[in-house]
Amino acid sequence: MIELRTPTEIEQMRPAGRFVAEVLATLRDETKVGTNLLTLDRHAHDMIRKAGAESCYIDYAPSFGSGPFGKVICTSINDAVLHGVPFDYTLRDGDLVSLDFAASVDGWVADSAVSFVVGTARDEDLRLIDTTQRALAAAIATATTDKRIGDISAAIADVCHAEGYSINTDFGGHGVGRTMHGDPHIANNGKAGRGYPLRDGLVVAIEPWLLATTDELVTDADGWTLKSADGSRGAHSEHTVAITADGPIVLTDRSFLGVD
Repeated sequence: MIELRTPTEIEQMRPAGRFVAEVLATLRDETKVGTNLLTLDRHAHDMIRKAGAESCYIDYAPSFGSGPFGKVICTSINDAVLHGVPFDYTLRDGDLVSLDFAASVDGWVADSAVSFVVGTARDEDLRLIDTTQRALAAAIATATTDKRIGDISAAIADVCHAEGYSINTDFGGHGVGRTMHGDPHIANNGKAGRGYPLRDGLVVAIEPWLLATTDELVTDADGWTLKSADGSRGAHSEHTVAITADGPIVLTDRSFLGVD
């Protein structure tokens, strides 16, 4: 069921968005060559506890996963792009890292993701990341009350296809509110002018993600981590966005912290 939020409820969602933004900005700043993924998860857990927030992941057990996720942040490395379970891995020079984090504050959820390279970056990795970021920006600009879900999907696809990337539509954006995943689903490829009308009060997570040379996924042995079928690298950008009559509000915007 698609739910619309009142202006008061959108204001009540701002603390969750701000918290998620702060956690991702902090972890990104601390993630370097030599950082262990389990250390990132522990730090995120500490931040959740100190803020009085709740994890959306630790007990999460949807049909596409293998039991409860068991950690509080997704850490997808190199050829992994979504739902990466933190494990005992120490980051190496040139690793492409995607951090995806969702939390509930006072009963409201926000969800966001960021990708970056630690140490020496490959040009092709920077291009992949930049494409997801520009696709996200184009999608947010399209998230206005005179448009439809398909317009968001088409905006993402236009940016990605222009760079020669193919797009997987199995996983994409989604409604956000009292829970992490709700209706509507927002595919990362679609036709403009189609689908559910974007209405004042709709809150969604928009999340373009790409694999460098394929659109096919395989599931890791952990039952959760989704990787490219051909071993190529992936990148993921995501924000929680409230659609209003006055334009989109990016609830997980990190710019107030001096980061993108």
